[in-house]
Order: sequence, then C-alpha cells, then structure tokens
Amino acid sequence: MYRSLLDEALEHVTYSSTTRPGEERDIAEQALEEDYDVIVAVGGDGTWSNVADRLVASGRDDVALGILPSGTGNDFGRNFGHSLKDPRGAVRVLAEGHIRRIDVGRVDTLSASEHQPDLWERRHFLNLVGFGFDIAVIDAAKRALFLRGEALYKFTALQQLFRFPGVHVRVESLGHEARELHHLMLTISNGRYFGGGFPIAPDARVDDGWLHACSIGDASGFTRMRLFSLAEKGRHTSSDRVTITGDKAFRLRFRETPRFEMDGDLRTSKTEAVEVRSIPGALKILAPM
Repeated sequence: MYRSLLDEALEHVTYSSTTRPGEERDIAEQALEEDYDVIVAVGGDGTWSNVADRLVASGRDDVALGILPSGTGNDFGRNFGHSLKDPRGAVRVLAEGHIRRIDVGRVDTLSASEHQPDLWERRHFLNLVGFGFDIAVIDAAKRALFLRGEALYKFTALQQLFRFPGVHVRVESLGHEARELHHLMLTISNGRYFGGGFPIAPDARVDDGWLHACSIGDASGFTRMRLFSLAEKGRHTSSDRVTITGDKAFRLRFRETPRFEMDGDLRTSKTEAVEVRSIPGALKILAPM
C-alpha cells in the first residue's frame, strides 16, 4: 500500500526490505554511505528507533528521518498526529517536506538486544525506555496468538496486573532527591505516549530537551487495575503512588542486571546501574508544521 502512495506523491523513491529483525540498522547504514538525505522507515516504534539510532550515531546533520506507521506500536508517531488508519496522511507529510529538529534519548550503559545478545552497545532511543511491568507485558504479548496492536497490549497488561511481582529501583537525577522503592513500573520518556496510546508522561515533548521519569509504586492487583485505568486517560498523575520527574539525565540502580524495553524492543543491561540522558535537537525528522 505505501509503495503505491509513495509513487503517487514523490518522484524518486528507492526501496529496500528487511529479511530479519534489526536489519533496518544495516539498511540505514548503507543509505548513509550512499549519501541519501532522507531515510524513511516503515514500521513501528522499534523499527523507527533502530534507524534513528544509526542516523544520530553517524554524526551526520544533513539527513532527515521519515516515518510511516505500519507496526504493532505507533506511540512515537502519535507525537506528530500519525495514525495507523491514515497511511495517505503519513505519506502527505513526507511529500510536504517540513523538517523539525527533535531530541533523542540515549542509554549510556552497555546493553544487548534479544536479537543480538552478544552485541553490547550504547543506544539512542526515540520515545521511551521502560522497566518492570512493561517487560512482563511484552513477554506475555509474544505468547498471545490471536490479538494484535492496542487490543493485544491492553489484554496482556490486564493479565499481568495480577501476576507481575514488581521491581526494586533507586532513581537518581541531578535536580531531584533520590527515590528508592518497589515499583510496578518505571518509564523514562522522551515522547508523551506509551503502550498503544497511554499518555504516560502527559507533559513530555520531543523537542523540550528533557526526559520525564514516571515512577509508579507497587500495589495490590485491584489498585494496579485502578492505576491502569487512570493511565489510559492520563489521569494517573493524580495518584499518590505516581511521581513524574523531569530532568536531563537519570541514573537507575537495580538489585540485579535488569531487562528493559527501548521503544518496544527488549534489551538486557550489562550492569545493575543504567544511565539515561537526553540529547537535545539531535535528529531531523519530517513532520507536520
């Protein structure tokens, strides 16, 4: 579908397809070597994140990222009004050619993805890194056979509200007092949305130079359900179990090396401490004015 829309809207388009998880990183590297000035990624948060990481890591300031939503998650795309139901609108954004400069996050701690467990690296992300409950939901979603997209996340999330044991984390940042508690979930957001449209960090903006840590303390299953319902509407911030902290960098200390999700993809940290920071204005992206 996107090919026909792109051929209608643009004069010169070169296509390349992935054959394995993470191959979009290699394709992005090749496009950079061949001096393309716009690289478009078709997929979801994980695909866009992998391509953006390569663009930012290259140090090139003359290349812009375009995104076309087609994956399970579209949380980063929601920051720009993209919808899975409007592919023509997403292509129109590319054709109009408006470029915005946005922030990216970076996990400075070495980590490895589930697809390349021996490749330890420092990674950039577009939307969010998540710890705790988020990982349990992604694991459960992989075992689900019949659901997809937002329905899949919501079903598996409700299931894990009564199963996930919680995770202990100490959260440190330069401008705030350290907090240490047993969490249901901890997210560090560059963008506003998470989990298929939950505004987990309601005040987050992709161009404000800040990250927003949403710390949700652990609770009983039914209290978790109430928090989940509030989070769907962005009203979880009213709970005394929720703290949202804006800062430019965070250091997270766990009792064992954690698994975490980065824009929907699972990774494992090499150490018990994980350092995350914002890189303001690091990426050019094609987006509505």
